[in-house]
Amino acid sequence: MSNHAQPRPINSPFWTPGVFVMLAFMAAAAPFILARYIKGLGFVTNLTDIYPWGLWIGVDVASGVALAAGGFTTAALAHIFGRHHYEAVTRPALLTAMLGYTFVAVGLFVDIGRSWAIWKPAIFWQPNSVLFEVAMCVMIYLTVLYIEFFPIVAERLRGRFPMVDSLDKIIDKFMWVFIILGVVLSCMHQSGLGSLMLIAPTKLHPLWYTPILPLLFLTSAISLGYPMVVVETIIATSSLKLDREMDVIGPLTRITLLLLGIYGGLKIGDMLVRGTYVYLWDGSAQSFAFMTEMLLGVIIPWCMLWVPKVRKTPGLLFTAAAMVVGGVVLNRINVFIVGYQPPFAQHSYYPAIGEILVTVGLVATIMFLYRLAVTFLPVLSARRKEA
Repeated sequence: MSNHAQPRPINSPFWTPGVFVMLAFMAAAAPFILARYIKGLGFVTNLTDIYPWGLWIGVDVASGVALAAGGFTTAALAHIFGRHHYEAVTRPALLTAMLGYTFVAVGLFVDIGRSWAIWKPAIFWQPNSVLFEVAMCVMIYLTVLYIEFFPIVAERLRGRFPMVDSLDKIIDKFMWVFIILGVVLSCMHQSGLGSLMLIAPTKLHPLWYTPILPLLFLTSAISLGYPMVVVETIIATSSLKLDREMDVIGPLTRITLLLLGIYGGLKIGDMLVRGTYVYLWDGSAQSFAFMTEMLLGVIIPWCMLWVPKVRKTPGLLFTAAAMVVGGVVLNRINVFIVGYQPPFAQHSYYPAIGEILVTVGLVATIMFLYRLAVTFLPVLSARRKEA
């Protein structure tokens, strides 16, 4: 018998110890967010004119955008390429993407100096700016994600509000447009984030600065999409005592072999062509960070996924997928923080405790809202484990 049923709310108690831990992290972050708006960025961060971005951009924004890639990769696989076998993980991936992009916007709102002016790119266009392209794509894609998620909410409210039912029918007729638009927009701003660093050839370490940085950002995000779905699915099914959907997530990793191989091949080939491999042996923090990123985030998990036993064993599969996720997050941290070396800086950047707690609080909020959504909305379809 299949482990899948129709998506439904999870019949589990909501207030668990894990939920209270999330609330504690959220509460710890709140005073620092409040202080940021009362006292300014300098009061709670170590950001300066030399280091205008730090943990909030490297993790909350750049990594957050990449980690949400499971939404458009699974949508493309299930709806554009017609692989309906993967429908079981499409809704959870969509939820993760929607929450991820929501808090990318929240992270930007906290990080930028004049957050009250965040609406201006939508009105005052600057088509020669890569940052403008990223801003517009993120705003539009976030709107698309909410539209794609609306039918899930409407399914829960069906028959109670006629207006919701009517709107759901209208959206259903044009859903294919939003799915295609979502995939296109995601590809545009994933690569656009890499393009941002092309204007800093004297500030970004040679191990990461390359003319193909936009392509590397795009391929790394695509290769991350399915491992992120694997990590999310195994964590959710384990914590909620549901059957693990190995018949779905196992085959996803075979696709990951190709995608991760393309990304790793581009990284290594680019390093060889440009001759930047000489920096691997200089003993710097950057050389160590690059080798860690490549070994633990690309090479080792790629080799692991070639082994059929790894793809069929939940623990080993989770380990390999989590290493890919961690590798891409480390890549974004390396590009925006570790590898960013302004030539006239008198000191290095280290995140302040306020920056760390705000980041942890935002991650906890995403997890809290995910738990809330799967409890009350028809998102997950895995069956409960038999006693």
